[in-house]
Amino acid sequence: MGLDDKIKNAAEEAKGKVKEAAGDATDNEELEAEGKADQAKANLKQAGEKTKDALS
Repeated sequence: MGLDDKIKNAAEEAKGKVKEAAGDATDNEELEAEGKADQAKANLKQAGEKTKDALS
């Protein structure tokens, strides 16, 4: 996994955590769910990159 990809995925995960926290704080279930989805997407990307690295 390239450093650039790691940074992008970490930023996406952090953005998701912020959205989730903001949604929780404001009782906005849609924003909270969107934050969780962003985190899940970032985690899947990270897992895919780690798999590619392991196979290389």
